[in-house]
Amino acid sequence: MPVTPAHAQAPVADADMAARVAGLTPQQLRVLGGIAEGKLNKQIAYEMGVVETTVKAHVTVILRRLGVVSRTQAAIVASKLALAPVAETQAEAS
Repeated sequence: MPVTPAHAQAPVADADMAARVAGLTPQQLRVLGGIAEGKLNKQIAYEMGVVETTVKAHVTVILRRLGVVSRTQAAIVASKLALAPVAETQAEAS
């Protein structure tokens, strides 16, 4: 069985992760964007106009769907995929 370099599998892994991120709801994407910006749940909740427990629930789902175990790992995924904050993307579309 041939051994392949780790970087050869990176595009496949990135595509898989991109597909996982694409499966997130718009609200979950906003939460992921907030995480990537280093914001606290309380700050994200305030900006979204929801309670903090709602953000915590979104974070739990995001971590599970992305297959990561921490907010830091989720932020790394978001930065690797160069996710633009949802508010900016919507403003550019207008």
